[in-house]
Amino acid sequence: MSLQEVSIRREYRSLVHKIARDFYIPLLSRAVVYDRAVGFFSSSILAQIIAGISGLRNNGGKIRLVASPKLSDEDIQAIKRGYKRREDVIADAIHNSLKEPVNDFEKEHLNMLANLIADGVLDIKIAFTEQDERIGMYHEKMGLISDAEGNTVAFSGSMNETTSGLMLNYEAIDVYCSWQSESDARRVEDKRKAFDSIWNNTEKGVTIIEFPKLKQELIDKYKTSVPDWSKPPLLPPELESSNPDPIFEVPRHYPQRPGWFTPREYQLNAIAKWAEAGYRGVFDMATGTGKTLTALEAITTLSQKKNNKLAVLVVVPYQHLVEQWVEDIEKFNIKPIIGYSASKQKDWLKLLENAIRTQKAEVEGREFFLFICTNATFATPKVQDALDKLQADTLIVVDEAHNAGATNFRRLLREKYDYRLALSATIDRHNDEEGTAALFEYFGDKCIEYTLEEAIIKGVLTPYYYYPVITHLNQEELEKYIELSKEIATCMIDFEGRRVLSERGKRLALKRSRIVSGARDKLAKLVEIITPFKDDKHLLVYCGATSTKQEDQDKSETEAKDIRQIEEVSNLLGNGLNMKTARFTSEEDMQTRQVLQHEFAEGKNLQALIAIKCLDEGVNIPAIKKAFILASTTNPKEYIQRRGRVLRKFEGKDYAEIYDFITLPRPLAKASYLMEEQRHMELSLVKRELDRAEEFAKIALNKAEAKKIMEEIKTAYGIDDFAVNLEEDYDA
Repeated sequence: MSLQEVSIRREYRSLVHKIARDFYIPLLSRAVVYDRAVGFFSSSILAQIIAGISGLRNNGGKIRLVASPKLSDEDIQAIKRGYKRREDVIADAIHNSLKEPVNDFEKEHLNMLANLIADGVLDIKIAFTEQDERIGMYHEKMGLISDAEGNTVAFSGSMNETTSGLMLNYEAIDVYCSWQSESDARRVEDKRKAFDSIWNNTEKGVTIIEFPKLKQELIDKYKTSVPDWSKPPLLPPELESSNPDPIFEVPRHYPQRPGWFTPREYQLNAIAKWAEAGYRGVFDMATGTGKTLTALEAITTLSQKKNNKLAVLVVVPYQHLVEQWVEDIEKFNIKPIIGYSASKQKDWLKLLENAIRTQKAEVEGREFFLFICTNATFATPKVQDALDKLQADTLIVVDEAHNAGATNFRRLLREKYDYRLALSATIDRHNDEEGTAALFEYFGDKCIEYTLEEAIIKGVLTPYYYYPVITHLNQEELEKYIELSKEIATCMIDFEGRRVLSERGKRLALKRSRIVSGARDKLAKLVEIITPFKDDKHLLVYCGATSTKQEDQDKSETEAKDIRQIEEVSNLLGNGLNMKTARFTSEEDMQTRQVLQHEFAEGKNLQALIAIKCLDEGVNIPAIKKAFILASTTNPKEYIQRRGRVLRKFEGKDYAEIYDFITLPRPLAKASYLMEEQRHMELSLVKRELDRAEEFAKIALNKAEAKKIMEEIKTAYGIDDFAVNLEEDYDA
């Protein structure tokens, strides 16, 4: 057993966290050494952590405890004046603290203390400070817990080894793990050296005294029987009424709904239909309507149905989505195995293999486990080899499940996974009927289809205003667009009775879409539109992963250079309008993103995020009130998700505003004079943009106003029906 199996916080606070249950017990039960230096020691601590102590004892482990005696002012004066030798004063003070047990609780845990000493599991030394013949109390509080593999957790802080220190007072400890980072490893080593120095009586200013007589006295006074180490001890009287669920039980991290979460009716109905379908199906739920929580409630339901004998695999597209899931998973009393390249669990693969092995062996308390990973990690041979050894009932949950319809992913969806759940806001794959059909064949039918419109009406999402912002290509961009369109028209091929683009045609379409995304006119329109809001907060500018053309002032006016759209937007807003902005892209690491999300929500030091891809990747930024979407897309999966993430609920957010930059080939005033061939060449772009605008406008608060702008576009291009695109489009 390894300490790395435990999910460990960086800090614990006694009135916030259940330190015995979540820290002491799971670590000590896997340990072989527990070294503890404290200010004051009370044997009542054993009642709180006895499950862990029992595990350590059964592992053949040892406990070394350094504690300080409680010396009265009279004791210190007696030493100072030479009335008694210090050893005698300290021995008397300790002897006087050995009270008779007043209830069954004290009798039981003092018996345990005596047995630990008698069995050689617990060794106690007494420490005090001594300087210039002055005696003082030893107040340092630190501890080290080590397993048989050499992993060590070190902790330090204000907590004593007492019931009040663990439960009743407001105490805190900081925690460092030897395997998590070099800096943590150095801290652990420093604590190790410090403890060994104290224990061996070589620490300057600290004096250690061994009392063999004291140990025997404890045994003689309190040992009454041989304890049943597998049986939980009695609770201390002061905690009995307030702790109906004993915190000292061996933690079994089975799924359990948190008290703050009450599923909505539509979530319960979805889970009921999923159960009726043999625990297979699709949750087709709009972004922001609680897919993750619904899935975790479904996991809890199935786990309880299976008496918690269940393996759960959760697969999500991105690393930051893993961490977002983990936050919610842990709220359901589950300690997940977290698998991806940058996981804080460095040995997650070993943890997965061990979980599969111990579950197969039916080890009590280990019948349930949950493994969460990215799509990329799930596809690796090492993970697939581990999962091949699964023999238990298994539930596979795939988030953003439209991705699972891709050919390479579908081969990983094993028939051995009896229970299946797909989550998506847009389960249908764009221009891929075969992939969509394969998803339904594997996962089953939709158990719920909860639309954005329904979510807005029922108050699950925020209503919104939609403002189409008309932009157009400049002459150079238009000429290049038309040139690429002519080339694309020659790249249509027959495939299974359909006319589709060849691979070369797809590359050209991607190149053409980047011209649209990077249209120069968008930047001028952005400055015009956003200027009235330059003092506002909670703004998002959503850029494309593309470049724009900018005149190079160091050369001739006709020369231009490529510049990333996000860089130019950052310059226009930050330097041009003096706004407080920050970029939010894949270049920022996860920790930086979390800081930016926090600062953006507060709105003090950050007004606007300038982002790429975040609305497509499931990043949760509910504080967005105004979104300026420069990036073009014709993929319904993407633009429906983008809109849903802008509409998440947030305090003080009564409605959202979406400014969607509609890109046309040329100014509307010139569209009416086009020759038929020109009009036909440009019509595909116009129709693609109108498709998205129509979808956004139909449930907007200002639907009539938005549709008026679309009617102007249709009139200029003579469009009656724009529901069908002329060809496939591939976005940047």
